[in-house]
Amino acid sequence: MTAATIVPTRLRQHARFGLAALALSAFSVFGSPAQARGPEGIADVAEKVIDAVVNISTSQTVEAKGGSNTMPQLPPGSPFEEFFDDFFKNRKGPGGGGKGGDNGGGPPHKTNSLGSGFIIDTSGVVVTNNHVIADADEINVILNDGTKIKAELVGVDKKTDLAVLKFKPPKPLVSVKFGDSDKLRLGDWVVAIGNPFSLGGTVTAGIVSAKNRDISSGPYDSYIQTDAAINRGNSGGPLFNLEGDVIGVNTLIISPSGGSIGIGFAVPSKTVAGVVDQLRQFGELRRGWLGVRIQTVTDEIAESLNIKPARGALVAGVDDKGPAKPAGIEPGDVVVKFDGKDVKDPKDLSRVVADTAVGKEVDVVVIRKGEEQTKKVTLGRLQDPEKVQAAVKADEPPPEKPVTQKALGLDLAVLNKDLRTRYKIKDSVKGVVVTNVDASSDAAEKRLSAGDVIVEVAQEAVASGDDIQKRVDQLKKDGKKSVLLLVSNGDGELRFVALSVQ
Repeated sequence: MTAATIVPTRLRQHARFGLAALALSAFSVFGSPAQARGPEGIADVAEKVIDAVVNISTSQTVEAKGGSNTMPQLPPGSPFEEFFDDFFKNRKGPGGGGKGGDNGGGPPHKTNSLGSGFIIDTSGVVVTNNHVIADADEINVILNDGTKIKAELVGVDKKTDLAVLKFKPPKPLVSVKFGDSDKLRLGDWVVAIGNPFSLGGTVTAGIVSAKNRDISSGPYDSYIQTDAAINRGNSGGPLFNLEGDVIGVNTLIISPSGGSIGIGFAVPSKTVAGVVDQLRQFGELRRGWLGVRIQTVTDEIAESLNIKPARGALVAGVDDKGPAKPAGIEPGDVVVKFDGKDVKDPKDLSRVVADTAVGKEVDVVVIRKGEEQTKKVTLGRLQDPEKVQAAVKADEPPPEKPVTQKALGLDLAVLNKDLRTRYKIKDSVKGVVVTNVDASSDAAEKRLSAGDVIVEVAQEAVASGDDIQKRVDQLKKDGKKSVLLLVSNGDGELRFVALSVQ
């Protein structure tokens, strides 16, 4: 997978090179081996929904950049020699000259993109990918019979790469509805319909290869993976089940060449339906906000917190103005259930919080010091773009003579004005500063470094190296294998680190 490329499946064509690119793309398609036929119901699905699948054509005016008009070097007798010869030698420069022109950038020109979409409402509402219409000056919807209609943008959500368009129907339309992507099973047959290589409506079929795929393309990744052939131009097209319901929006492929190699990803319909509803209602996304910073519960952290097995989302920090603060959620809590849904890892929590209505009161189950507690939280609204908060200056602490002590492979010192200045540590950060790290220690392996501040040890605040050593000694007596540190950087961003005490 490291040699492959994650590719948004939109087809972009330069106005001048469109025909050549199309010819090459068509050759690669028709030269590929035939796919397995699959169940007979695929033909029925395609016939039922094909008129609801549309092409999305966009254009964008691009300012030409300065550069050379030099013709590229081609092998003698190349079939493209005449094409490029005509293009470069007869191209006019920006000054309006004849052949040869100058080496300027030329006038602004238009680029075109082609993608796919589908009609979800016969009033003319279309769902597609955001990257299909991003930065477009003009958007057109092309129906299956070739009718072309100008569309307007209703709203986009960049984090899930979805967009909703609206156009005035020139005639009665066919629409499709969302199915339940949670009911999909591995091996279920699915049908993809779109506009690969700008050849028009194309049907491919395959199976569900995997669910809940996280490919690190966004904060709410939970893709359906399919081996149904998805190529450039399929972006925004629907993925159907054999009942003809949309269970995903085809968005990305992994491919070294840009063509299908049997690894395609679709945004599940459960996510799409919620996003589309909000875009239609508000023109934007209004996501729930808990107001915490979270991290993974590693085996070492789980052992330190008496959690078996390792699970949940560890709260590393709580926003002073967020909903979690008045609800009593604290750093060190591990969220294991949110609004009745199990939380296996931080991604789970991020997704379920984002999908929950703003203002809803929910039960949040946390593990604190080995025991479960339930907190009631009224969700706020996640701001996008994120708010820039002014730093609040705390009172200047009295100067202290630095006292250095060693523990856990760390050189530790009490924070004073000189150390804050040296390591650029905000006044609001309290704790014991690390001044050096033994390169062979567990602390170095866990990426602790000079300037980090240890705020808590085993969920108790510390103010000196002596405090840290006493806590470590006690944990050793108690038979603990590791110690949990709450560590801050100079800006006050917190994280938990588990270090071996053996």
